[in-house]
Amino acid sequence: AADFVALTLPLTAPTRGLIGARELAAMKPTAWLINIGRGAVLDGKALVEALEARRIAGAILDVFPVEPLPQDDPLWGLDNVVVTPHIAGPSTPEEIAPIFNDNLTRFLAGRRLRHVVDRSRGY
Repeated sequence: AADFVALTLPLTAPTRGLIGARELAAMKPTAWLINIGRGAVLDGKALVEALEARRIAGAILDVFPVEPLPQDDPLWGLDNVVVTPHIAGPSTPEEIAPIFNDNLTRFLAGRRLRHVVDRSRGY
């Protein structure tokens, strides 16, 4: 079973809602879900339930069905979620991989992440 599941899917009729409660239940409790594709491929309610119940370890989310992620969304209050503001863009692996790997290492070690969004400044 995978330690990380990365969603990089486009949003199409077949991918809308593709990942729901059943798929999340198939993940091991120590696994992380990463979504950098499109927000609507993931059932947000099922994800929040899985995260709150600790059925998966956590989620790293860059895309959401509604962007920006509303202030009252329950994802903001979960300590096992990393939210980024749709910054995963078309870049080369040589540019992105070192930043992602460094931030993943920092996050897992409980250290401050690079390129953290200052919500009070809007970016």
